[in-house]
Amino acid sequence: MPNYGPKPPPFGQPPPFSQSTPSAGLRSVSQQMSRPGPPPPVLSRPEAPPSGSFPSTVPPNMPPVRSTGPLGSQALPSAPRTAPLRSFHPSSGTLVVPHSGFPSSSDFQSSGFSDGAMIAPMPPPVARPSFMSSSPSAGSQVRLPWPATLGPVSNGPSALGGPQFPQASNAQQQHIVSPTKLESAQTLRRLSMHSVRGSPAVAPAGAPMQLQSQFSAAPQDIPPFQSSAYGSQAWPMQPQQPATSDFIAMDTGNCSPRYMRCTINQVPCTADLLATSGMQLALLVQPLALPHPSEEPVQIVDFGESGPIRCSRCKGYINPFMKFIDQGRHFICNLCGFIDETPRDYHCNLGPDGLRRDADERPELCKGTVEFVASKEYMVCDPMPAVYFFLIDVSMSAIQTGAAAAACSAINQVISDLPEGPRTLVGVATFDSTIHFYNLKRALQQTLMLIVTDVEDVYIPLQTDVIFELSECRQHLELLLGHIPMMFQKNKTLESAFGAAIKAGFLAMKGTGGKLLVFQSVLPSAGVGALPSRELEGRTNVSVGEKGVPKLLQAADKTLRTMAIEFAGYQVCIDVFITSQTYVDVASVSVIPRTTGGQVYYYYPFSTLSDTAKLYNDLRWNITRPQGFEAVMRVRCSQGIQVQEYYGNFCKRIPTNVDLPGFDCDKSILVTLKHDDKLQDGSECAFQSALLYTTVYGQRRIRVTNLSLPCSNMLSNLFRSADLDTQFACFLKKEVLEIPSRPLLHVRGQVTSFCINILVSYRKFCATVSSPGQLILPESLMFLPLYTLALLKSIGFQADGRIDDRAYWINRAFSLSLPSTIALVFPRMVPIHELNPKENESLIPPRIPLTTENLSEKGIYLLENGEDCLIYIGNLVDSDILQQLFGISSVDEIPTQFVLQQYDNPISKKLNDVINEIRRQRCSYIRLKLCKKGDASGLLFFSCLVEDKNSRGPSYVEFLAQIHRDIQSKISY
Repeated sequence: MPNYGPKPPPFGQPPPFSQSTPSAGLRSVSQQMSRPGPPPPVLSRPEAPPSGSFPSTVPPNMPPVRSTGPLGSQALPSAPRTAPLRSFHPSSGTLVVPHSGFPSSSDFQSSGFSDGAMIAPMPPPVARPSFMSSSPSAGSQVRLPWPATLGPVSNGPSALGGPQFPQASNAQQQHIVSPTKLESAQTLRRLSMHSVRGSPAVAPAGAPMQLQSQFSAAPQDIPPFQSSAYGSQAWPMQPQQPATSDFIAMDTGNCSPRYMRCTINQVPCTADLLATSGMQLALLVQPLALPHPSEEPVQIVDFGESGPIRCSRCKGYINPFMKFIDQGRHFICNLCGFIDETPRDYHCNLGPDGLRRDADERPELCKGTVEFVASKEYMVCDPMPAVYFFLIDVSMSAIQTGAAAAACSAINQVISDLPEGPRTLVGVATFDSTIHFYNLKRALQQTLMLIVTDVEDVYIPLQTDVIFELSECRQHLELLLGHIPMMFQKNKTLESAFGAAIKAGFLAMKGTGGKLLVFQSVLPSAGVGALPSRELEGRTNVSVGEKGVPKLLQAADKTLRTMAIEFAGYQVCIDVFITSQTYVDVASVSVIPRTTGGQVYYYYPFSTLSDTAKLYNDLRWNITRPQGFEAVMRVRCSQGIQVQEYYGNFCKRIPTNVDLPGFDCDKSILVTLKHDDKLQDGSECAFQSALLYTTVYGQRRIRVTNLSLPCSNMLSNLFRSADLDTQFACFLKKEVLEIPSRPLLHVRGQVTSFCINILVSYRKFCATVSSPGQLILPESLMFLPLYTLALLKSIGFQADGRIDDRAYWINRAFSLSLPSTIALVFPRMVPIHELNPKENESLIPPRIPLTTENLSEKGIYLLENGEDCLIYIGNLVDSDILQQLFGISSVDEIPTQFVLQQYDNPISKKLNDVINEIRRQRCSYIRLKLCKKGDASGLLFFSCLVEDKNSRGPSYVEFLAQIHRDIQSKISY
């Protein structure tokens, strides 16, 4: 019989929702992901360290306590199963409830163009307008919501979510400006959510705002979906959950949207229907995503030596959508339709409803996401140990800038966060034009340095005595890290054998696999994998980026790529921390982390004052976050749909699987889909993601995620159920791959065409308003033009940006989670000059539109994109506020490098709390920079205001006018 138990996530707070006590005879098994030893209790966001202080307050993974208490005390019990799982509607498959705050009801009105004047929506930062519970009248005006930390929560088809959990804020007072004014005006309203299929009504986590503007659009009323297999009720008229909103998902059959989500929550029956819509059909999969602290942990199921039950034909795993027949003696696979015999020890009689009587007691039959303990048949060899090998650049530049000292200090501090036990192995090496290994044997009185001078044909001096058990060498390692900066203090070597050093580190780890963490400060210029300096070519030929192929964004040669494929074959995952003040050719260097499932961290220009704390916190999160090694992932689909391509940081050897030497909670995989047959209207289409991986404590696990969606042959239903965030992220991740290989003008044209084609299709086939002077937008994709404009203004799509900056942006956008992807393109701006949060309000002030119309020279504004934080200080800000917040008396005293301090006053404490909350939400120690009007910092800040016209592109109003003209042109043609 399988063993069951809760899977507490790895961060140290007790789970608010206890797991139901397993049924008699079923043994509970705990599990963890990111630390060895007993699993931690709840997977939650790390707290950020106090701004300006060096040590992090990100809590270490605490020894977990297995939850065995009853569910009775929880505030939000899961809904009872009243229908066969095979017919679960997505709205009932995953219940989504607000984190806090239930708004009162209000209605939305539609709007449109009149007399040929274009009316378009002003942009909301994190959410879209709600669908109406009743049909709007064509031509009336819409008030678009502008949420403050909005989280419209719904029981709808695909409740979106992400790894940030801002607290909800109360509704604010309404402020309506006459529609005759050109400037946008903010008006606050509350949304109402109606019940779906008898489930309780749900509501947003925060209070949404609405805009009334001379420019607005007409969201269209769409006929309800009547041919559903789920009954005669209409498809729920609710928006998809915004990726950056705050919600709690309760898994009652379909997986939480944090783990897997589809671009369209009704699958088109034919490829022609999908092509007509202009939209993408794809899945965004994030198997190890962090759940909300109030959500149930993922359950673990142990079937013993026999392993999990699977379909004999397609090898799909048992899941809630498989139907048992013949009194439970057989089951029908929901993926391929094959009828299998139920194993004797798994047999159970069916109840009157056609479900197994024990279905509610078995996580694999009632949860969309479960984790199976892998049996021996899933292991070619014993699970690999947790190996961490550190490579530190000690060239002259790294020493003089303090980058080497910062790296040694960060490594020294995170040693205590490494998993304890005999399975944790560590090693360290330094490099300049040669490579230096260190023998850390406890028996030796002092550490021995072993130097490799041949950087063309790399070798390791000893097959052993390079990697050691942490418990055996910890004292020597700490002493060595403290002495390295002094040992190379007078180093005059300019060259860096980056490629050779990585090759040597790989040879040391070849027999075990593991994580190779590299700290690089200069352009690789010696030994294997040496790169030419191409920065001068980029400066003198900027125009090529617009009309020609930007070769500088491609890898210089194939050497590093070939090496990376070899590394991935031996399960070596490489992370690179670039601490540089000069050009390092990120486009070439990033090939290695991308192929091995690693990550690039970019600190430019590196400053010991502002980047030392960030380097330490980034390294600590890299080591302590939920992650797995030697992973393999595959996505299976129902008959009629097949996987077309995978996108992400991995190595692919066979078409159906992706190999991931390392995989963590911050990374996602994009899976594009295509039709290979016609689907039946009203039937269900199932998707299943399976991730086989090794935990850091040496256990093989299979994380299985299930999603079942209805099929439709009505184009209007596709637009109704479209997921804006996932659609946009899917297109973004595909287009960033095109930037290095195609002219930028061509790529920018593709981005604009993607938006226009969708809106043209909706206008031609679904819109009820026929006036040519109206810009008609589907309500689910109301802000697609805004996101499109923000993408076109991103640094990756600007030919005049630094080559390394653009290459890093492309690499970062490629594997980010959905919430982080949206933040990267469309940053958040909040006012911080009036930090007076009331009780039950969000710690972070409500965000405001990205336009100068919302700025005052008497105010202070914070703008963040998940990695960097710009604080703009107006010229007329009160000197007392400046003194209390930043310790300066005037704008002229703003420093070029800034570390936030906490002063002895309430407003300073509140600002520090806001910064730390943002860092907690983003799981990133964001850097701070003060900006003022009239210098380079001010230009940087204003370039991020995507709604304004600037050197990067037109204003939002001008862009909407352009989109409208293009749509009219296509329709008339």
